[in-house]
Amino acid sequence: MIDFKPFTNFSELSIADLDQWQKDGGKIAGVYCVYAPGELIRAAGMVPVGLCGKKQAPIHAAEKDLPASFCPLIKSSYGYAVTDTCPFFAFSDVVIAETTCDGKKKMYELMGRIKPLHLMHLPYTSRGGSALRYWMDSLAELERFVCGYSKQRVTEQNLHDQIVIQNQIKKALYDIIVLAADPCSPVSESQMLAIYESKSFSVSQQAYLENLYTLKEQFENYLAQPDLRPRTGPRVLLTGCPIGKGCEKVIRMIEDLGGRVVCMENCTGLKGLVLPVDETGNPYEALARRYLGIPCSCMTPNDNRLESIRQMAETFKADGVIDLTWLGCHTYNAESRIIHRLVEDDLNLPFAQIETDYSSSDEGQLRTRIEASMELME
Repeated sequence: MIDFKPFTNFSELSIADLDQWQKDGGKIAGVYCVYAPGELIRAAGMVPVGLCGKKQAPIHAAEKDLPASFCPLIKSSYGYAVTDTCPFFAFSDVVIAETTCDGKKKMYELMGRIKPLHLMHLPYTSRGGSALRYWMDSLAELERFVCGYSKQRVTEQNLHDQIVIQNQIKKALYDIIVLAADPCSPVSESQMLAIYESKSFSVSQQAYLENLYTLKEQFENYLAQPDLRPRTGPRVLLTGCPIGKGCEKVIRMIEDLGGRVVCMENCTGLKGLVLPVDETGNPYEALARRYLGIPCSCMTPNDNRLESIRQMAETFKADGVIDLTWLGCHTYNAESRIIHRLVEDDLNLPFAQIETDYSSSDEGQLRTRIEASMELME
């Protein structure tokens, strides 16, 4: 039996732990992106929580200040802040933001009027020594910011300890995702969304890691049973923009049409998990190298993403790739052409790009396109 109870509604269940953490004098940092190094934030005595908006409801309020042409992720995130309807934004003593796109940068200027906000400035490329030095300076600025609020000092030993446990958590999550994608696994990607998102809300990392180990063992025991029947239907690698509970309509449609999303390449999926931090040597440099290597479309060139997708397609035995782009996300939209060539020319797999937003207005059209692309995968 595979028990999802420790992870179902994990974010809501964590509210009591976060409340107690603050009552005991602890500080909470709201983060929007996988570029925010949780190891450094925790080493400074803060607990990071995820704030990225994934629902349609707050967008209307956001459009009073933001252009309607902005992507739904930006508008949803800002809408939650201005309406004070996200408990995790309310819990956050500070906000840690990042320069992954121009729309976010301008939105963060407005959000900074609501709460103390630190903007991490990313280099435009992950290549070369100058980019690494620039990013190390940015992480040093982040450290000064969080320590100024936590009133704690980061030590190399504490940072190293956080790197070790975060590596363990990322490895356990990756192993679970691989097991969940087994042909005989009974679990859908819709169910796995709770697992993906749980990593953003835990106070006790050790307790969370133990829950992951228990879940991994349950998967292994289930899959060790004799005479399991493999599931049928196309195995889909979903790439592109982040997805979460509330904006999972593409995943739901794929499943309704008989397919399986076996892997999400995006930053709510594997993009933030597949790069461990080197546990030897200088922990600051190791942390900088690891986070600079995240293959986001804000980087140019972004060759790391091509290699990552190639490896995922092989590991998860994908029958095809569906690339999701939120309306208004120009970098992922432009990069979709490069992914298209990789998938069809090099991997010899069917490819389709889906461009949509959080609303349900286009679901009929999307269903037709997804159905047509999945027919090519069979």
